[in-house]
Amino acid sequence: MFGGKQSSNGKPAAVPTGGGAGLNSLVKGTHIEGKVKAPSDIRIEGTLVGDLDCQAKVIIGPSGVINGNVTCRTAMIEGKFEGNLKVSELLEVRESASVEGEVTYGKIKIDAGAMLVGNIQMTGGAGKAKTQQKAAAVA
Repeated sequence: MFGGKQSSNGKPAAVPTGGGAGLNSLVKGTHIEGKVKAPSDIRIEGTLVGDLDCQAKVIIGPSGVINGNVTCRTAMIEGKFEGNLKVSELLEVRESASVEGEVTYGKIKIDAGAMLVGNIQMTGGAGKAKTQQKAAAVA
């Protein structure tokens, strides 16, 4: 009754992290071109070609594809991303993910097997230290 929500596969369900408006979703098979602005979390299982400005969390699911520019507070990538990615806090790159392009983040977590290729730059952390590196890595 008071425990965490569970999805149908027994894993904890995604909990919205911002905006109070719930979770936006682009389902598998849907293709959008253009600019999207989301005040709360958004999950992409379809394809987005263009710009996404999210004030909360962006989730690119295993079937999700984004080709364009994304700005958000946190991100979890399980699918494919190509373009410019600016994450002010935590970026999670999961085992099934493929990320290519200019990536800026506050903190990062990369699972073994994930692909991350491009110009990767940390903008946050202790003392706001900035580090930059060219990366072509498979974790």
